[in-house]
Amino acid sequence: MAKICPLAPTLSNTNTLLPLSSYSFPSKSRGISPVRPSLPCLTIRPSNRKISLITRASTADFSSNISYTLGDVNIFTAGGEQVAFRDLWDQNEGMAVVALMRHFGWELASSLKEAKPKFDSAGVKLVAVGVGTSEKARILAERLPFPTDCLYADPDRKAYNVLGLYFGLGRTFFNPASAKVFSRFESIQKALENYTMAATPDDKSSVLQQGGMFVFKGKELLYARKDEGTGDHAPLEDIFEICCKVPVE
Repeated sequence: MAKICPLAPTLSNTNTLLPLSSYSFPSKSRGISPVRPSLPCLTIRPSNRKISLITRASTADFSSNISYTLGDVNIFTAGGEQVAFRDLWDQNEGMAVVALMRHFGWELASSLKEAKPKFDSAGVKLVAVGVGTSEKARILAERLPFPTDCLYADPDRKAYNVLGLYFGLGRTFFNPASAKVFSRFESIQKALENYTMAATPDDKSSVLQQGGMFVFKGKELLYARKDEGTGDHAPLEDIFEICCKVPVE
């Protein structure tokens, strides 16, 4: 435990501050006795508390039939064709990484693009979904660029609602998890080189939608993580660990 006590102020005709003992004060001056002010001390006690931001990845929040419910949701390819979720990967044994982005933004899409070769080599289907129309998806595909064979549009946020992903002003701008975005400033700056506001949804309230990352093996949900705030994405290392490990014989 330590105490911090502020120094008492002194006056001098020079710019040098001298200790109080260097001055002699008259006992009385115009009826006023010099009084050394009593200043409070600040006591600091060490604390063992640690402040950390932990985003939980868990499948416990989802029902056992979530894959069936999600499978009935229709979204759109970048080319504008309607497709059901259940038709995007083999529902028996196929492995799929379903990444729901806030909108067709650049940063997460850039990371997914870099990860796609690893997913492909492991036989894992990448399903990247953004909020907006197929036209918005094509803007991302052309300007980032991003492969259209795994890019989908969910203009009405149906999949986001089924999965219970977070939505709102507080989550988007004021959640502590959103501070993580500043730790990746350089990568974000690089990813946004070709960014255009034209890729954002026409319904501007949709930018308040948060995303999430999910891993399925057939109909079984192996991994689920909801983004707590803007820029709070699932670590791809965790995803690789689940779906891209070389099986041990």
